[in-house]
Amino acid sequence: MSVTIQEVPPISKTSQEIPEPTTGGVESEYKKSGLSLPAVLRRRDFRLLWLGEAVSLLGDQFYMIALPWLVLQLTGDALAMGSVLALAGIPRALFMLVGGALTDRFSPRKVMLTSNLLRMGLVFALALIVLTGSIELWMLYAFALLFGLADAFFFPAQSAIIPRLIDGEQLETANAIMQGTMRLSLFLGPALAGGLIALLSSPASAGIGEAAPEMDGIGIAFAFDALTFLVSAITLWRIAPAKAGIDVQGAGAGSVLSAIWEGLVYVWKNLSLRTVFLLIGISTFLINGPVAVGIPVLADMRFPEGAAAFGIIMSAFGGGSLVGIILGGALPGLSPRRLGLVLGAIWSGLGLGVLLLGLTSTTGIAALVALAMGVTNGYVVILFISWLQRNTPPAMLGRMMSLLMFAEAGLLPVSMAITGAVIKLNATSLFVIAGGLMVLIVLLSMMNPALRDLGLAQFQSAEAAAD
Repeated sequence: MSVTIQEVPPISKTSQEIPEPTTGGVESEYKKSGLSLPAVLRRRDFRLLWLGEAVSLLGDQFYMIALPWLVLQLTGDALAMGSVLALAGIPRALFMLVGGALTDRFSPRKVMLTSNLLRMGLVFALALIVLTGSIELWMLYAFALLFGLADAFFFPAQSAIIPRLIDGEQLETANAIMQGTMRLSLFLGPALAGGLIALLSSPASAGIGEAAPEMDGIGIAFAFDALTFLVSAITLWRIAPAKAGIDVQGAGAGSVLSAIWEGLVYVWKNLSLRTVFLLIGISTFLINGPVAVGIPVLADMRFPEGAAAFGIIMSAFGGGSLVGIILGGALPGLSPRRLGLVLGAIWSGLGLGVLLLGLTSTTGIAALVALAMGVTNGYVVILFISWLQRNTPPAMLGRMMSLLMFAEAGLLPVSMAITGAVIKLNATSLFVIAGGLMVLIVLLSMMNPALRDLGLAQFQSAEAAAD
């Protein structure tokens, strides 16, 4: 599963108290009455969250285009570009669990608001430095570290806030709205950002340097991103903290490290959680790495369309993922008795897709396989995140979301490095072995009731798990 990584009663006024989310379990058969998009968006606080995040996600794409382009304009060195981007990932990975613990202690809203204001200040400062022609490479390294640190606190809080703003039976729809908006921003944002940079760029001016003819457009792109952080911060500020019950301290007065340890113990002592988190790590290692590194290699080595084939296959995966997200929000909710079986079948399907990618020799078939993988991936994201949000005690939500993201992000660099080394030996064998192992591991796991009866698992309280 890949969570990128990123989200009633008919009407709820701000003066009304929003009910606590359900906690699931065996006591009730959960059902969802199809797509309830209008009802979810009538939730004022969720609508504020969604609008702010939609604007901010669009701004993120301007940042993701402008930053590597800036490094290339300064240095012309792809290695420097990669190192700046990679540097932001180090504090993001190291401090993500800390972000989850602080989310439970100070509330998702406060953590998101603080992170957005910090990132707004950083990006606005970068925009000024670029526009005044004062930018140097070492500044970008420092910026990447600080920005990655602020990022680490935001993402667990973003996932933890959603079940506090809506009822449990509409989590799939709410998460589909948030995840679908993210995919849409990935589709629209890069083209808009690239067009803006090209349109607003001017010839090099004094103080900027002859090797940097596009600094004006890059600086304005950063300024636009900073403005989107401000919009998101305003919408978060307008969410009613007391009415929504999201600013209540939850993680106790112990140290942050003890809070993180409590979250780890909580997962370890629950066999169902331990099994599924392990499978997430395995799928990251066996699926995400080969797909990210292997598909461009296959396109270059095997498909006559070359780079065009790479684009077609990845677009098919992205489009399929959006369809899967929509299905996850629109289809009726699964019975708890079927949840584990469906998740196992989907994970097996992803493994089979990787295996087939290694065997196909035409772009069309590879695109169809990628489309199917995207649909199943998008659907499992909504299904699993909603289940986890629904069943996790509110005081533990931030730590669960951070652990989920860490399980996905932690092994990805290792997987990508190993894939890059092994694929030089034999690309077909890499895909076949990785996909086959995924299918085999999931099928063996399905023999374990911990996965098979996942939807019926009873989650104990955080305090009991820590004892």
